Amino acid sequence: MLLRVQAAGAVLALATLSLSACGDQFDQVKLTMAAGSDTGVYYRLSSALADSWTRDPGIPHPQVVVTAGSVDNLERLGANTAQVGFSAADAAERAHNDAKGHGLYALARMHDDYLQVVVRDDIPATKLADLRGLRVSLGAEDSGVKLIADRLLESAGISPTTDLKPRYLDLNATTDAMRDGSLDAFFWSGGVPTSGVRTLATTVKIRMLDLSDVLPGLRARYPVYGSATLPASAYELPGGPVTKPVTTLVVRNFLLVNDTMSDDVAEALLRGLFAAQEAMVAASPVARSIEVRSAIETTPIPLHPGAMRYYRDVKV
Repeated sequence: MLLRVQAAGAVLALATLSLSACGDQFDQVKLTMAAGSDTGVYYRLSSALADSWTRDPGIPHPQVVVTAGSVDNLERLGANTAQVGFSAADAAERAHNDAKGHGLYALARMHDDYLQVVVRDDIPATKLADLRGLRVSLGAEDSGVKLIADRLLESAGISPTTDLKPRYLDLNATTDAMRDGSLDAFFWSGGVPTSGVRTLATTVKIRMLDLSDVLPGLRARYPVYGSATLPASAYELPGGPVTKPVTTLVVRNFLLVNDTMSDDVAEALLRGLFAAQEAMVAASPVARSIEVRSAIETTPIPLHPGAMRYYRDVKV
C-alpha cells in the first residue's frame, strides 16, 4: 500500500512539474524563476515578469530566487528546481552541448549584456594586461561572469591564479569590497545600467577598461561573442559619466525554460512577456531593446514549440 501511495504521489508531482494547462486556465501552474543577483538586471526583469504574469496569463505568482548567475540558472533548469531562467548565450550554448538533465528551450532573445571590467580610478590600469598583480573579482562561482572572465583571460594569456590575486564574489560582495578598499578591480557582465554598479559609482570613483586589444583573439575562439562600444553615458551621474567610451565584449541573453513546460504555457508566457514591455522598461531600461522580431534569434538554443507557435501567430 505504501508503494502505491508513493507511486501516486510521484505521478501527481510529475503532472505538476509538467506545467500543463487545461484549456485557458493556468491557475495550477507553479513556476520558479532563476534570477541572478538581486542587484542585477536579470532579477529586475524577472520580478517585473513575475508580477505581470499573474495578470496575463493569470498564473499564481512565480517564485523569483536569487542565484549566482547564468551557470547556476542553467543547472537549476536542468534539475527542474527552476522552470524559467535567464542566461547569457555563451553559458546556454555550453549547457545545451553538454545535454545534462532536462533539455533547454528558449522563449525569447532578451537584452544584450556588456562585459564591464571595472577598476578603481586610482589604479593605473588602462588595459587588461595591467591587472597583473591586482586584487580582482572574477565573478561568483557558477556565474556567467566567471565563464566570460576565464575565457577572456585565457585568450589574452593571463593566468587568474598566477598573474592575479583572484577573488570569486557575487555583485553585492564585490561592490562592498570595492567600497572598503579590499578590491582593486572586478569583472561584471550585465545589462547597462546595472543598479549595483551604478550605486557603487556614487561612492567610489571608478572607470572601465577598453578591451579592443584582446577581443579579436577571444572572438576567433568563441563566435558567440560580439563587440560593442559602451558609451560614456552608460552610468551617468550628477558629477558626470564614470568612464570614457570603451570597446568591450557583448553577449546576447535568452529567457529559457526546460522541457517540462507545455506548449500552451510557453505560448501564454511569451504573449504575457510582450504585453509586459512597459513594466519591464520601468524595471530596467535595457528592456527597451526587447522586440518581437529579434526575439526569435536564439541560436543555438531551439525555440520552445509553444514559442514557435506564438511567433507564427504574430507572423514574425
